Parts: sequence; C-alpha cells; structure tokens
Amino acid sequence: MADPAALGAQYVQQFLSAALSQRGPAALPYSEDAKWLIRQHLMALAGAFASLRPRAASFTHDDGRSSYLLQAEGTIPIVYRGTTYNLPASVWLLEQYPRRPPAVFLTPTPDMLVKPGHPLVDPSGLVRAAAVPYLAAWVYPSSNLVDLVRSLSHLFGLDPPLYSRPAAALPQNQSPPNTRHPIPSSSNPSPPRIYSSLPSPYGGGRFPPSPQTQMSSHPVEDPADVFRRNAISKIVENVHRDAASLRRSQESEMEPLLSLQAELRIRGEELSRGVREMVEEKEGLEQQLQLVLMNTDVLEGWVRETEARSRKVDALDVDNVFEPMDALSRQILELTAADLAVEDTIYSLDKAVQEGAITFESYLKSVRTLCREQFFHRATLAKARAVQVRPRVTKMAPRVPLYAS
Repeated sequence: MADPAALGAQYVQQFLSAALSQRGPAALPYSEDAKWLIRQHLMALAGAFASLRPRAASFTHDDGRSSYLLQAEGTIPIVYRGTTYNLPASVWLLEQYPRRPPAVFLTPTPDMLVKPGHPLVDPSGLVRAAAVPYLAAWVYPSSNLVDLVRSLSHLFGLDPPLYSRPAAALPQNQSPPNTRHPIPSSSNPSPPRIYSSLPSPYGGGRFPPSPQTQMSSHPVEDPADVFRRNAISKIVENVHRDAASLRRSQESEMEPLLSLQAELRIRGEELSRGVREMVEEKEGLEQQLQLVLMNTDVLEGWVRETEARSRKVDALDVDNVFEPMDALSRQILELTAADLAVEDTIYSLDKAVQEGAITFESYLKSVRTLCREQFFHRATLAKARAVQVRPRVTKMAPRVPLYAS
C-alpha cells in the first residue's frame, strides 16, 4: 500500500507543476524567474505542515481587483497550555511573491470568533504584517513559508487569536463571517485539471476539529502565565528586531562589496577583451611580417638578376648593340656619326683658341678643313636620305587624290 505522505507530496508536485506551467490567459501572474522558488516554497510547506495544502483561487484586493493566485489553505497547529489546537488559515501568495511577503488570513468556522483587540490579527482575520516580526522583516530570497508558519504557530500559541463562540449565541443557520480580502468566485477560471482530477491527500479537504471548542470564551488566566507569555513575546520581538537590524547592517556592508565586485567583473571583461585584441593584432602583425619577408625575397632575387644583367651590359660593345637593316642605313648612320664628330671637333677647337692652346691661324686652317669635310658628309647624307625616302613617296602617291578630295 502506498505511503499517504509520499502520495500527498506527489499530488502537490503535480499540481504545482501544472499550475505554474500554464501559459496564456490562464497563466498565474508571477514572474517567470520566481516560479521555481514558489514551487519549492509550497512543496516544503506541504512537507512540513501536512494540514496546509496548495490550491489556486480568486483573490479580491482592497481596490476591487481580482487575481487568480496560489494559496496554502488548511490549519496552523499551535500549542496552548500544553494542548495542541489547529487554527484554520489561508496563506495567499500575492503577485509580487516571493519578493514581497504573503498575505495570511485566519478563516474562522461558524463556531469561532476573532479575539477583539488582538495585536496580531484584525477583526476581518487578516494577520497584520507590521505586527508579525517575520513578515515585517521579510527578505528575499532567504525568507520562506515554512519559517513563517512556524513563527505564526509560536506567536499564536502565546496569545490565541480565535476563541469558541458561546453555544447560545450561534444560530443553527449561522453562516461564516464574511472577510473582505479573500473571496473565492466561481466565475473566474477554474484550477488546473490535474488538481480537480486527483483525490485529496488531506482527507477530503475538511479542517481538523476546531481548537476553540475546548476553550472557554472567558478563560481565567494565571497572572504568572500572562507575565511569562508577555515576556517571551517581548523577547521574541526584540530578537526579530535585532536580527532585522543585523541583516540591514550586513546588507549595507555588502552593497559596496557587491559594487566593487561588479566593477572588478567589468574590468576583468575589459582586460580579457584587451588581451583578445592584442592576440588578434599579434596574429595580424605576424601575417604582415610573413608577407614582408616574401616580398623581401622577391626583391632580393630581382636585385640579383638586375646586377647580373648590368654586368653583362658592361661587357658588351656599344658599337655592336645596334645593327643597321641594310647598306644604305649603315651609310646614313656613319655619315651622321661623322657629321656629329666634326661638330665636336670644332667645339673643342673653339675652346682651345679661347684658352690660347693653339694659334688663331692654326684654328682657322683646321676649321676650314673640317667645314669642307662636314659639307661633303651632309651632302652625301641628304642624298642617302632622299634615296631612302623615295620608295615611301612612291608608295603613297596613289593615295594623294584621296586626301585631295
């Protein structure tokens, strides 16, 4: 036979997985990054307090807005004067949960009343968050539902907020008092099908017997017990206050450290980025170096080839570099060279007579002889060029009428 506790844990896990995985209009209004923590909190609460079971229902805010939220509904066990009682309660996980504390309500049965003037619970059954140290010092993500219920169980055990209604004051058709905060509504979307299709692991969902049926509506308390209870409550309140103050001081000390950590992380990322850029630049420079070395090898080979060609050019005879095409071209080349040689000789004679190296008579005699030779060279050169050009003129003569038209 299956263990009821294991079966109940399995039902809770399946219900929460189905409820928190809903998408679209039926999705619960919690942030996606908080749904995993909400699931863990409710599963831990169901494991620690089997009398509180998770469910989804409609919640009406003070401003009239309705939201489809998760809640843990059932009873909170307390120990009062050595006897264990169960207070019917409902823990609502509001939209900002777990960054904000839940809303806790006591839901008295028809034969129960909220103790007037109770310091922790208002007449509607709402547990005052400012009066409960754990709710007032709620810190995300360390605060959780299990510790909250344990704290409420301890505080309510010191001063129970509910007591039994006198039998004569309860009409037979008396209905439970209306609360202004949690209002279930059948017009809102129904809970996920996995919840409604599975049997309840908590015995049909009924609350355990009312704790106040054994309490007197006007109990007579021992002054020593009252003093001890008040002292314990004061000590617990001081401890919670000191813990909250210590937590705030630690958070204030951690803020500069967290800022420094974030700055160091940013600087580390900048250094890593700089190292990557330097490595990439080094690789680029190595590629450029390889390219330069290749070009250097090419240039050195070209220099070697050029030097070899220069040595070959120096060994050549300049006069034999050019070869005339025919005898007439050779004659024109020789006559041109002789004409230019005469020009150079006359220029040299002009310098010599100016410097007084030769006499003026010798200068005139030599110039007269050179001019005669130059004349014959130029006359012969003109005739040779005319003979060389004549075939071209003859070839172009038939095309003259074309240009004339």
